This record gives sequence, structure tokens and C-alpha cells, in this order.
Amino acid sequence: MTTKEKKTDNTQEYSLNVNVSPEILMQKAREAKARAYAPYSHFPVGAALLMKDGKIYSGVNIENASFGATNCAERSAMFTAISDGYQKGDFKAIAIAGDTESFLPPCNICRQVLVEFCSPKMPVYLTKEDESIKKLLLEDLSPYAFVTLDM
Repeated sequence: MTTKEKKTDNTQEYSLNVNVSPEILMQKAREAKARAYAPYSHFPVGAALLMKDGKIYSGVNIENASFGATNCAERSAMFTAISDGYQKGDFKAIAIAGDTESFLPPCNICRQVLVEFCSPKMPVYLTKEDESIKKLLLEDLSPYAFVTLDM
């Protein structure tokens, strides 16, 4: 699939040779956070998912009165990338931004979705309201993740 075939309105185009810094990725997550739909919790979250080809997909939390129908920012970004044709192994890093006093990790459902499609060594960048950034690996967040065995 070519870069042009994967382009959508919610991606940021980067050259294949550009190395996107954690600060740039986090800035994209912070910018996305402003578009969250959080009328019930008033807790906007933004995510920016870096693809191996340099594209960045943003996602936001989208709430619903039926709380189970709510979707998190991380899954919004992931599902959009998958809908655009990306597959397991195409994901390079993710940044997650919220307005919190401590670092904001993904929920366990999002962790499991990340485990399904991403390397255990994929960087996960977290931030808090002072804009500091903490780097973890996916395996740090999900040391005992549910995985299926290749048969």
C-alpha cells in the first residue's frame, strides 16, 4: 500500500526518513485532546500514534451516555490506523495526554488492544499537566498481558 493510499484527514504526513521526537508526538496528543468529546466526565484525553512509515494518527476519547459505548483516545487512533490499512507491527510509538497531576497511562482495555497490534518493546509516552514526559515500554504497562500462542 502506498503512502497516498493511506492518507486521511486525521493523519500528519512525515517523510519516511524523519525521526519524530517524543516531544513532537506528545504535542500532537495534546493538540488532539482539544477535540475530545467528554461531556460526562469532563476528562479530555488525546493520543498520537506514530507509524513506522512516519505518519501520525491522532485520537480522542469519545463519550456516550451509555458509558460502555465510550471509546478511549488510544483505541480511536489505533482503530483509525487499522481502518486505513495498517497491520500488526506497523506501530512505532504512542503518546497519551490528559490534564492530570500524575502520568496518565492507558486503561487496561487500551493496553490489551496495544498488545494485540504492537511490539512489547514499543515506547509509550505519558505526560501530566506540567508537560513532563515519561517513557515506558508496552511490556512495562502490561507485563502479564493476554496473548495467544502461534500454533
